[in-house]
Amino acid sequence: MAFLEIDGEVIEHELQPGQTLLLDPGHLAAMEESVEFEIERVKGAKNILFGEGLFFAKVSGLGKIWIQTMPITKLAESLIPYLPTSSSNGFDF
Repeated sequence: MAFLEIDGEVIEHELQPGQTLLLDPGHLAAMEESVEFEIERVKGAKNILFGEGLFFAKVSGLGKIWIQTMPITKLAESLIPYLPTSSSNGFDF
């Protein structure tokens, strides 16, 4: 038994024979034991400089994967504008 904390929406996807998906590693929430997992470097200087990150999670094989739409890094970024900032009285609303 396991308890998972998954942010945003959860998309369940059944990999078909020979199917491979490349995902941002932060979006892969869980996978069945039968799914193969590798980290692959993003190709191309333009992608590295202006893309989301340097690596992809490469999943393949038969089985289910669960993808989260808002990994913890994106959740934190989306909350920053709503967090109080310091001021003379300690809070700035």
